[in-house]
Amino acid sequence: MDFAWMVEFLKGMVKPLFATVVVLMAVGLSFAQKLGLESEMIYSIARAFLQLSVIGFVLQFIFTQKNVVWIVLAYLFMVSVAGYTAGQRAKHVPRGKYVAGASILAGTAITMFLLVLLNVFPFTPRYIIPVAGMMVGNSMTVTGVTMKRLRDDIKIQMNLVETALALGATPRQATLQQVKRALVLALSPVLDNAKTVGLISLPGAMTGLIMGGASPLEAIQLQIVVMNFLIGASTVSSIMSTYLCWPAFFTKAYQLETKVFSAE
Repeated sequence: MDFAWMVEFLKGMVKPLFATVVVLMAVGLSFAQKLGLESEMIYSIARAFLQLSVIGFVLQFIFTQKNVVWIVLAYLFMVSVAGYTAGQRAKHVPRGKYVAGASILAGTAITMFLLVLLNVFPFTPRYIIPVAGMMVGNSMTVTGVTMKRLRDDIKIQMNLVETALALGATPRQATLQQVKRALVLALSPVLDNAKTVGLISLPGAMTGLIMGGASPLEAIQLQIVVMNFLIGASTVSSIMSTYLCWPAFFTKAYQLETKVFSAE
């Protein structure tokens, strides 16, 4: 068995180890300022180091496989973790983890299907897994914010929503403004990032390509594609989450489910 790639990996980890010096600097500053974040900083960077090392070996294995099952399994794993994480953010939304997972799955799967259909990316692990990772991660953040903000807004404005319901409005009509506010709040960072991309900072995909030796023109072409699919997947996922939240917020008689909004 050829372990040459393992040797190369270990050699390549020398620079990341040297780069931990800046983390030690942050730990020292935290200690000097009595922030109490020293242990969390060390834990965070150690966990990131371990997780990225493990995922590197996993991707090394998947990239050498021809079976598309590995692509699907890796994708579903990312969606599952993202759904759990987003559900934790919106912990007061009933079945929030399942709602988040289904929303992220819908948004990213639809976007991925269109990208493959239009031959923007070939359906191979080397392309699909990194692209799916970016989409799932972004959709996770947006979905968690949408669900939490929607529930919190309805709780704050329960009297207005109940009045609208009493006057004959449907749950959708009674909460339309709250839904709009939640979606705008969740999607604004994604849109702001698209507006300022390249002006304030060079995004990760673009930076990685340039550092890897690609020309800046090739890098911006990929980055434009990245920004497009991030906006598409995030929008579908966030809107889907609002539709899936509604059944938990209302009773069958079209009344607010008060126990959902009683928890702090």
